[in-house]
Amino acid sequence: MHRTAVLTLCRRVFLQTLRHLCEEVPRKLRVSEALSGVGLGKNVQIQGWVRSVRSQKANLFVDVNDGSCLQPLQVVSTSENQDPQLTFGSAVQIRGVLKKSLHRKQSVELEAGNIYVVGECNPLDFPFKIKERHKLDYIRQFPHLRSRTNTFSSLLRIRSEAAWAVHSYFKENGFVHIHTPIITSNDCEGAGELFQIEPSCPQNEDDNFFSVPAYLTVSGQLHLEVMAGSFSRVYTFGPTFRAENSQSRRHLAEFFMVEAEVAFTRSIEDLTTVMEAMFRRTTEHVLDRCPQDVDLFHKHVTPGHRDAVEAMLKAKFHVVTYSEAINILKQSAQTFAFPVNWGCDLQTEHEKYLVKHCGMRPVFVIDYPYQLKPFYARDNRDQPQRTVAAVDLLVPGVGELCGGSLREERLDLLKARLEEVGLEDTYSWYLDLRRFGSVPHGGFGMGFERYLQCILGVDNIKDVIPFPRYAHSCLL
Repeated sequence: MHRTAVLTLCRRVFLQTLRHLCEEVPRKLRVSEALSGVGLGKNVQIQGWVRSVRSQKANLFVDVNDGSCLQPLQVVSTSENQDPQLTFGSAVQIRGVLKKSLHRKQSVELEAGNIYVVGECNPLDFPFKIKERHKLDYIRQFPHLRSRTNTFSSLLRIRSEAAWAVHSYFKENGFVHIHTPIITSNDCEGAGELFQIEPSCPQNEDDNFFSVPAYLTVSGQLHLEVMAGSFSRVYTFGPTFRAENSQSRRHLAEFFMVEAEVAFTRSIEDLTTVMEAMFRRTTEHVLDRCPQDVDLFHKHVTPGHRDAVEAMLKAKFHVVTYSEAINILKQSAQTFAFPVNWGCDLQTEHEKYLVKHCGMRPVFVIDYPYQLKPFYARDNRDQPQRTVAAVDLLVPGVGELCGGSLREERLDLLKARLEEVGLEDTYSWYLDLRRFGSVPHGGFGMGFERYLQCILGVDNIKDVIPFPRYAHSCLL
């Protein structure tokens, strides 16, 4: 045979062999990929946890999920693959051919050639039972296992998409992401609800590790104000801490905050525009990217809440002044547990009534009394009812979702306010920000868990965070 023909033949055989070997190696797929038809007609491998097992004389049906989506993938096999360890909750690795399904509830199924139990699970001891929809307060007792439930796995996928949408909104609108510190020496809110940090084994009991008292942060706002002196738009998204001895459905000792600061603005409307746009964009993204997960909540956990969410997205957010809000509350026929008068702090019952009064749509309350807000809020210089340019966003079912203000950039007024509350020495660095290139600016913070409560209708904030921390509870 001619040398060229031999080389051509060898090349053809080599390529055919290589192609055959590649085809025989199963492709690893997520369940979500398999359900979308990726790898159809090919040898594939999936890994996940068993949702159900149904055995017949000749066939075995196993539903498997890996957390990538709500719907499980049906695996069809012969009864030869029946294994006593193949039970609800067990971890498996399965290889087979992905084929079209004749069943109307699924478009594809995996015809398994091999089912390997990676980790067994005794369903009698497992706290969650097959085909049983457990209540949120029940699964809350098992923080180390509740991600195995459909409800909580859906919550975590929604939470992930919502976080991505928040970052995406700020990125697209020219904000710079700042990693503000978790350990700080200041109390931004001024409420004194701080967790103080100390070494577990101090070398010298008379010395502070940082030379000054240090705390877990209650807000990244003051650090964002530092950065707003160099960048016109900044934001942060991270954990914050409050030492509130509360068992309420609205408070946690550790939660996540989305905070933003905008330079070169004298208008509270500039802040409310960002708050409203971020809320809308994030919610629309979640509804679009997590339809099955959101439907699970709106159908089975909080029936009918989808209508409330869609109404919020369609409505223009309402704006009232604090004084107008007080008048609305005073004219109400409802009896409040906390008395209403000008100068009182709005309580949750007041906030929820205001939302209801405004047609169950989000409401911005602006221009709060001077004494109700921290030292950094900008003085409106209005007399006799002295107010500051502060704003809270109230939403249905939750009450306060966002809080913010224009910041006092006038050095003389800020210095006088710090002297008034006895903090001039503590915040001398903050006064420096007003001495060197200060500009009018403002910002706000949004509680991320409260946002999730709002769009899902979940009543207890402990059910929208992976590992809730609150008074007398720090499991794991």
